[in-house]
Amino acid sequence: MKRRSLVAGAAVLGAGALSAGCASTATSISGSAASARTPFSIPVTTVPIAGTDMGFPVRRIYCIGRNYAAHAREMGSDPTREPPFFFQKPSDAVQFVAPGTLTEHPYPPLTRNYHYEVELVAALNKGGRNIPIASALDHVYAYALGLDMTRRDLQRAMGDEKKPWEIGKSFDKSAPIGPLHRVAQTGHFTQGRIWLKVNGQVKQNADLKQMIWNVAEQISRLSEAFELMPGDIIYSGTPENVGPVVRGDVIDCHIDGLPDLSVKIV
Repeated sequence: MKRRSLVAGAAVLGAGALSAGCASTATSISGSAASARTPFSIPVTTVPIAGTDMGFPVRRIYCIGRNYAAHAREMGSDPTREPPFFFQKPSDAVQFVAPGTLTEHPYPPLTRNYHYEVELVAALNKGGRNIPIASALDHVYAYALGLDMTRRDLQRAMGDEKKPWEIGKSFDKSAPIGPLHRVAQTGHFTQGRIWLKVNGQVKQNADLKQMIWNVAEQISRLSEAFELMPGDIIYSGTPENVGPVVRGDVIDCHIDGLPDLSVKIV
């Protein structure tokens, strides 16, 4: 960015699979749409919740742009504390990456400059509008390690033409993610190392405390523009030194307190 499967055979679970604590906050569709017949069904994208047999149903994926000062500089932007900006990926962009495995990640079509961006991901089990910063973290159910994969050449081309650059960000399997770890077990991630290696060589290396806008501030700002809902997840930005990968490269990524993830570009 100017900023930042489910594994083959992974189970697709219904939204009711989340714990009672989360399910109690779920909203329902009112009116005739709730009972309307449909010509086909659409599976719910879920991410496994560590230590349980449940899946977290993903509603929306929000991503923040240029949230580490050094990354903003390398993308050609002023890293001063300007208002944050966000973009979205579709929920089915999720690709689950199981810890302790080397998951194959497909090199996507149309690009010749495919970039990695390692990020902390926050998953919400409560929603709302105009959420105060002081209570924003109460909405976080769990955290995960994720990758915001980017067709950089397509993103830049669209930006140069003043056109939306979803084609560079919002494609199939562009949001690899590990299992979600509940806040009750881990606490909140406000600091700690975040790094990424390609073929064993360190490419990104920073600390979560270097975020320009922390997770609580991101939730608060997002809730001014959107009504946040249970099932929303937020990719919280990537450090500097984003760069390209090609087929055959292995990406290893890490955040202190979460299991490492590895993907191979195929």
